[in-house]
Amino acid sequence: MSSPDPHPLDKHSSDKDSRVTPDPENRPERDNAHDVRQPRNPAVRGPVIAVTGAASGVGAALVSRLAASDEVKQVVAIDERRGDCAAAQWHVLDVRDPAIAEKLRGADVVVHLALDLDLETDPAARTAYNVRGTQTVLTAAAAAGVHRVVLCTSAMVYGALPDNDIPLSEDSELRATAEATGVGDLLEIERLGRRAPRAHPGLNVTVIRPAVLVGGTDTALTRYFESPRLLVVAGSRPTWQFCHVEDLVSALEYAALEKVEGELAVGCEGWLEQEEVEELSGIRRMELPSAVALGAAARLHRIGLTPSPAGDLAYTMHPWVVSVSGLHAAGWRPRWTNEEVLAELLQEVAGRHTVAGRRLGRKDATAAGAAGATVALLGAAAVVRAARRRRGL
Repeated sequence: MSSPDPHPLDKHSSDKDSRVTPDPENRPERDNAHDVRQPRNPAVRGPVIAVTGAASGVGAALVSRLAASDEVKQVVAIDERRGDCAAAQWHVLDVRDPAIAEKLRGADVVVHLALDLDLETDPAARTAYNVRGTQTVLTAAAAAGVHRVVLCTSAMVYGALPDNDIPLSEDSELRATAEATGVGDLLEIERLGRRAPRAHPGLNVTVIRPAVLVGGTDTALTRYFESPRLLVVAGSRPTWQFCHVEDLVSALEYAALEKVEGELAVGCEGWLEQEEVEELSGIRRMELPSAVALGAAARLHRIGLTPSPAGDLAYTMHPWVVSVSGLHAAGWRPRWTNEEVLAELLQEVAGRHTVAGRRLGRKDATAAGAAGATVALLGAAAVVRAARRRRGL
């Protein structure tokens, strides 16, 4: 998964206000997913685990965690560049290269995290990389005698719909469409994962689906909190469930060590209603009719002024929170609460300014803040017309 390295908060506070502005001086330190613990016993008989996308983000954090584990015999790290973990065995290559099969020989488990979910990537190129890479890794793993592949997608695959149960069970139907950023790729990756054991008997596929991921990430959903006002579509029922990168890494470790299997969601316990998010963040809402908000988002994206398609708005309108009962049954628990992850997110986005998914420079941000995000969105039609005039359309 292509995301920057996580920057975790320090330990908990029970007061909601202090969660939004945490004081590291008054909190015990939390274990960091990047910390290198005591070297493992070289005689350990645990599995050999390969990780793709291992040089940065979630992949780098998982490699460090596995390399320090007494339950892991060896970590094989695969990426297009070498990462920082000296304890891993590194192979530098593109995951779409069939030569990856030879690099996986001897591995028991592969955790496939080499995904491009960057908002700024060309959608066709992103899909080509994500789908071809997953196909190649699954085929190569089977050819190399690997018995388990762990895929990481997103709880977004369930879809954000007004009639969703709260929370959704992990075996709920996947009702998402390809209208939101990267979701079409994730649905195809899951389809490949379901098909792989039939095509390659003996290969087991485990899927981990995180809620809104926070911790050095940049997505349409984290950019929502960079706006001067929180957009609320009239008549919608937003609910928020977060997943800190540290908790995702620990869940992936569970899957890699074969403590869980199947299709599993991961995230904080429970969820936050929109009103709670506004109270905790201190950011006021702006409420717009659905036709105005969706129409403006679609027009701005169509002419290339914003990276987020209108489909991304559904995930800020309708519930898609999930139960994490599968991991709970195996003894896993999240270390972060929704309130704490929201606080971390607000710290990360401080100083950034986004309207309708588009990052603004300092001058533009000042104007947008003064005018308000409502004016920015309601003026979308004028922006579209001006852009068309410049392009001679």
